[in-house]
Amino acid sequence: MAEHEYIPADSNPENRRKDPMRNLAVAVYILQALSFFVGGVTGLAGVIVNYIKLDDVRDTWIEPHFRWQIRTFWIGLLWGVIGLMTIFILIGWLILLAISIWVIYRIVKGALALNDGLPPEPL
Repeated sequence: MAEHEYIPADSNPENRRKDPMRNLAVAVYILQALSFFVGGVTGLAGVIVNYIKLDDVRDTWIEPHFRWQIRTFWIGLLWGVIGLMTIFILIGWLILLAISIWVIYRIVKGALALNDGLPPEPL
């Protein structure tokens, strides 16, 4: 993975909250969380937003959040499908439980980092 030089977040929390791209990342975290209650449709909507707006956030402090959200969606989808396919041999239930916990962790960690003006993972 190539090293990126991101434009850092504004140190003033009030200014960060006014950033429309930050607010879009908040909306995607909310859509990802809602996907647990509506069968994943909102998660799909969120990843579509990520891909459409990815060029707008390139090299900003928001880009790591978009990439985090995209990875969360695709890895969650992959393991969710594997879990559903293996549910009849009981291991699927464990896979579904584990991936649910992992996705929830990623949503919470990302949202908290976004609130603090930080990337969700070390760069």
